Amino acid sequence: MLKTILSVSGKPGLFRLVSNAKNMVIVESLTDKRRLPIYARDKVVSLGDIAMYTDEGEVPLSEVLTKIQVKENGAQASVATNSKPDVLKKYFAEILPTYDRDRVYDTDIKKLISWYNLLSAAGIAFASEEEAATPEVNEEAPVAEVAAKEEEAPQEEKPKRKPRAKKEDK
Repeated sequence: MLKTILSVSGKPGLFRLVSNAKNMVIVESLTDKRRLPIYARDKVVSLGDIAMYTDEGEVPLSEVLTKIQVKENGAQASVATNSKPDVLKKYFAEILPTYDRDRVYDTDIKKLISWYNLLSAAGIAFASEEEAATPEVNEEAPVAEVAAKEEEAPQEEKPKRKPRAKKEDK
C-alpha cells in the first residue's frame, strides 16, 4: 500500500496517487482530500522505496512504521515532532535499536514521526505488498493441485482456419 503514497518535495504532507497523465500525475492529499497535478519537474518519492539506515544495512520504511504501530498500539506517536533532538533519538532507538546514528539525522526522525501520524490518521496499512500478499503457506495444497493438473487430459488443439477464397475479377 505504501507504493501509492507519495512525498512531494516542496509540498507539505503526503499524497495518494490517483492517476497518471502524459506529463504529470494526479495526486490526492491525505489530510484535506484535495486533488492536484504534480509535474515531471517536481521531485516525487514513493514511501515504498524509502528505507532507514541501520548498522547491518537498510530496513524498509514499512517495517519501521509497523514497529512504531506496535509500540504505540495503533495510536498516534507519543513523541511530538517538535521535541528536542535527544528525545527523538531516544524514541527512535526504542523502535529501531540498530539504526545508524551517523546517517539518520534528526530531521529524518521528525519526518518519519509526522508521516506515521498522517498515515495512521488516514487509516493506511503499513505492511508491504509482499507481506500482505503472502498468506500462510500450506505445503500439501500445491502438491494436490499439481497432481490434479497431471491427471487432466491435455486439450486438443483446434485446427487452423482455411484461408478465404479470393474473388475472381469479372
